[in-house]
Amino acid sequence: MFKTIIDAFKIKEVRRKIFITLLLLLVYRVGCWLPIPGIVKDVFTNTVAEDQNGFLGLLSTLSGGALSNASILALGVSPYINASIIIQLLQVAIPKLDEIARSGEDGKKKINLYTRIAALVLAIAQAIGITVSLSGSGLFDTRLWGEGFAFLAPVFTVIVLVAGAMFTVWLGERITENGIGNGLSMLIFVGILSSAGTAILSSITSISTNIDYLWNLIIFLVAVVLVFALIIFIDGAERKIPVQYAKQVKGRKTYGGQSNCIPVRVNGSGVIPIIFASALLSFPYMIISMFGSEETLAGYNSVLGAGTWLYIVLTALLILFFSYFYAQITFKPEDISKNIQQSGGFINGVRPGKDTTDYLSRVSKRITLFGAIFLAFIALVPSVVFNLIGGNLSSTLTGAFSATGMMIVVSVALEFQKQLESQLITRNYKGFLN
Repeated sequence: MFKTIIDAFKIKEVRRKIFITLLLLLVYRVGCWLPIPGIVKDVFTNTVAEDQNGFLGLLSTLSGGALSNASILALGVSPYINASIIIQLLQVAIPKLDEIARSGEDGKKKINLYTRIAALVLAIAQAIGITVSLSGSGLFDTRLWGEGFAFLAPVFTVIVLVAGAMFTVWLGERITENGIGNGLSMLIFVGILSSAGTAILSSITSISTNIDYLWNLIIFLVAVVLVFALIIFIDGAERKIPVQYAKQVKGRKTYGGQSNCIPVRVNGSGVIPIIFASALLSFPYMIISMFGSEETLAGYNSVLGAGTWLYIVLTALLILFFSYFYAQITFKPEDISKNIQQSGGFINGVRPGKDTTDYLSRVSKRITLFGAIFLAFIALVPSVVFNLIGGNLSSTLTGAFSATGMMIVVSVALEFQKQLESQLITRNYKGFLN
């Protein structure tokens, strides 16, 4: 990967794209530290610290601590991610929407527009939810607003949060168009790395008070490296289904007669099932925090809060469900079987048509089961292990190295490397042709 980066800097056009990407990422990180005017930052910080392993903790980690900093970009890309998942799910439920998505470039533009609208709605809902839930904790600075304009404080906070979320989406789109890689993924990537770096520095500071914490930190980092290695190994794992193409004689030329393969990834759904399961389980928490009492919220946390047995079981079941659901969206055996048959291909030992469809469906279900078990393992087991190993260290350390964040870091880093390699290959072809 380092060789790829070095080679990329040797090409002027690629180097320019890298600098644009870094500049826009810097703008995003500066925005993550600009506080919302007229509020008390400590209220955000303390609330996120109390919910370190819950929805707010995950939201703060993905935004690089922007939520705990009470910044104008506190919502980050979370509304857009949830909107993208919802639109993808609706494509299955609404055939007309799926038809639009398949209608070429114009269809993609319409889907992107619908996603932005959904992201705006979700941003407004999240901003209102966070503002209302924290308004009773002394969120607003009365010295700035005064008595006569105190009613404007929550409205202004919601507007700033929503504007910050949409500005983040705009930054991500600019990176995608003018930089390298998927812009929104890069923003999440930088945010997670920032949260992890801050947590490690905080833990190193705590070592000065007790040298015994050094061993906890070393063991913790070794465990993190092992989990990273497991994620990278599974991310690249795939089942290759061999396809043989029959020879076809057209005129004086012979076509076909070669073999190919259909790659079926073990973890084809990526981190989406974990994100959606976490968001679904966190939704009742947001509703109760907005409209319920403190006693109701405490009772909910004791029964279905992060870390409870019921929460763990439901998380595993939801991950399993969404893994299969997403596999049905992305891998369609009937379409693949038709394409193979129309191209004169066949799978050895399997008849074309329905038998091929059934075979591909059976393989996909088995592979998806292993991928779902892996996701459930990564989502639950490392968090428990990290809490046991790093229990004496700062709580932000175990919160920053969440399974969701680690998987996003791995997938974005690998995708960034592929983008750089494709840019280099494209420039080499141009140089050869010229």
